Amino acid sequence: MSIDSIIDFAQVITEAERYRPAAEKILKGEPDQAVYNHYSSPCGQFAAGVWEGEVGQWTVNYTEHEYCEIVQGVSVLRDEDGGAKTLRAGDRFVIPAGFKGTWEVLEPCRKIYVMFEQK
Repeated sequence: MSIDSIIDFAQVITEAERYRPAAEKILKGEPDQAVYNHYSSPCGQFAAGVWEGEVGQWTVNYTEHEYCEIVQGVSVLRDEDGGAKTLRAGDRFVIPAGFKGTWEVLEPCRKIYVMFEQK
């Protein structure tokens, strides 16, 4: 495998996948989102890229393990019991598979993600 196979996020051009969570998951706002998936492994279990989200709140149910680094904005991640963590630029964290709760974007947010889906 050559050096040309390295994915440089600063140089790769990836088409945005624009979407909004399913209507039944949206709790408030109009949380339009975009994903720039810069890499997907051939087996389909590993992916990395950039996510952007607009102001709003929706329910989440993680089936994958996800490493995140917030690079812009402010969000609040809440678990089903009401525990909350405010996430700001510079924060780095892992959301384990099985996490359920809500994601709320308070200020337009951008994050780098790396996720692994166990099969």
